[in-house]
Amino acid sequence: MTDQQFEQARALVAGASAVLALTGAGLSTASGIPDFRGPRGRWTLDPDAERISTLSWYRRDVEIRRRAWQIRATSPARTAQPNPGHHALVTLERQHRLAGIVTQNTDGLHLAAGSSPELVHEIHGNARSWRCEGCDATGPLAEMLALVEAGDPDPRCPRCGGITRATVVLFGEMLDPAVLDAAVALAERCDLVLAVGTSLQVHPVAGLVPHAVGRGALLVIVNAEPTPYDPQADAVVRHRIEEALPALVA
Repeated sequence: MTDQQFEQARALVAGASAVLALTGAGLSTASGIPDFRGPRGRWTLDPDAERISTLSWYRRDVEIRRRAWQIRATSPARTAQPNPGHHALVTLERQHRLAGIVTQNTDGLHLAAGSSPELVHEIHGNARSWRCEGCDATGPLAEMLALVEAGDPDPRCPRCGGITRATVVLFGEMLDPAVLDAAVALAERCDLVLAVGTSLQVHPVAGLVPHAVGRGALLVIVNAEPTPYDPQADAVVRHRIEEALPALVA
């Protein structure tokens, strides 16, 4: 990253009045949570780990469920804290220039940092609670993790005995229409898209970029690796997000 590139990005952010922040796993790596597709990403190092995030595999394969619960129980996300990148978006909100956050992350760190819940749209759900596949039972994820830590490798619903899972959106199921509608509405009214820590390869989130740009929004990308939308960006910042993002909004 050159000084000129960074200053261009900072000038664009400074001139925006309605910023849509698109955030992905790269934002949380400084909090100790591995990303997915980076050089040391979870799916890069273990391609089979993607099965854990696939609904059909999760429902039919007890070993996949057991592995998923063990990963949840030992995940650094359980104790992770927001980093300066998360807090930078809170700063942008306090400047009254943040239209909203559409995040692919399920770790809850935007909310933990102090972002207003009404501005945070978790497109892939969240890992803070569990729900049953057989009935409408739900509760804090900590309840199921306590059972796992007590020796139950595949905890079942206490109401109906059904399969339990985190309230994240898995491959093979629909996104929440209300969350998706809110994301599209933000893309249509923002004047700048700030894509942070996302590969912009997963739809429909990636599709928000051309949707917004096609309506006149500017595009600033802050990511360690190239994305498909770099050629369309008005500025691309390749630097540690926890350092770059606070400087961009200062």
